Amino acid sequence: MIANVISPETTEELFKVIDEHKDTEFRFGAGYTDLLVELKKQPNEKLVVINLARINDNQFTTITEKNNEIRVGALVTASEIISNETIKKQFSVLYEAANKHASRQIRQVATVGGNLCTASPAGDLACALVALKSECEIVSINGASRIIPIYSFFVDVRKTELKNNEVLRTITIPHNGDSKKVYSGFIKVGTRHSMECAVISLAYHIQSDKNNKIKSAGIAIGSVAPTIKFAQTACDFLIGKEVKSISKLDAEEFARKVIEYANPISDIRASAWYRKEVLFNISRSIFDEYK
Repeated sequence: MIANVISPETTEELFKVIDEHKDTEFRFGAGYTDLLVELKKQPNEKLVVINLARINDNQFTTITEKNNEIRVGALVTASEIISNETIKKQFSVLYEAANKHASRQIRQVATVGGNLCTASPAGDLACALVALKSECEIVSINGASRIIPIYSFFVDVRKTELKNNEVLRTITIPHNGDSKKVYSGFIKVGTRHSMECAVISLAYHIQSDKNNKIKSAGIAIGSVAPTIKFAQTACDFLIGKEVKSISKLDAEEFARKVIEYANPISDIRASAWYRKEVLFNISRSIFDEYK
């Protein structure tokens, strides 16, 4: 299926390999949960795979807390996300997305960077990280790095902002600061009970101040557009409200604002109509469990 696999062990080796192949056909591999499936369907003997699994660099491989943020290396696995106590306590949306991602065996090898760089509109971890208003650190072969909002990372279906001389290194999540209460979760609707690819997904991360008023909100939706979408007007609608006091009418107006960002297609798994209807229903229902 693959003509050549190259496994650099240091960042310097990685940059050298990218430089040598930047004008050829190459792909990055880490957990290979998506790439192997793709290559089984469409073998490509000319393809060079740059294997990232052996990279020994903490910036790529660890979860660290610094100042007012938490940094997740692109090679961190879904299982490592689940095992991290800070993420479990403070960012339930990401914990739940990782916990609902595929099977336990796949979670052991599937990486955060892989989930983002695949750029699937159904990406579980990607959807949660968009709701968290994360930022991507992209590093080029000359060592220069640039930071972009995660919603800018996704250009189209399976297309990212990465250039052919760049690699995703870390994802940064801002801390909740002085929020008194955080309402955070991930809802995934599929066509079967296990190993499902999301037909619709909704990620939310809502923060309230000392007066129980919403001061910040992040709402992201997956599988209903070519890329994962951040529902800005729905977020703006919530500011100043109390989660526990949101009325039925407010919840429905919020849901209408969420589906403004949906432009689904009909495919073998679900119709466009079904996707919009389910998205509306799960959007208006997220406040019910907090009353």
